Amino acid sequence: MFYAILAEDLPGALEKRLAARPAHVARLNALKDEGRLLLAGPHPLIDSEDPGPAGFSGSLIVAEFASREAAIAWASEDPYALAGVYAQVTVKPFKRVLP
Repeated sequence: MFYAILAEDLPGALEKRLAARPAHVARLNALKDEGRLLLAGPHPLIDSEDPGPAGFSGSLIVAEFASREAAIAWASEDPYALAGVYAQVTVKPFKRVLP
């Protein structure tokens, strides 16, 4: 089943986010290579594709896991979580309808 991982950044976490980004993207690419990643990306703090120093308010990942517990475990090992970027992470089942 798919699960949505909704993460909210701590205020002022942009430097930590940028430092942890290569490892974070590598993990996402591993999910993609396994055919389990539906989508992933950050939420810019401002209405811009590149928010610059404004940074991001969080991230959304939708990927396939065996269970909610497995998705939670995966999210807890995310480099952003380990680096202290996230204030909160919520994992919810996700039912893909379209496209």
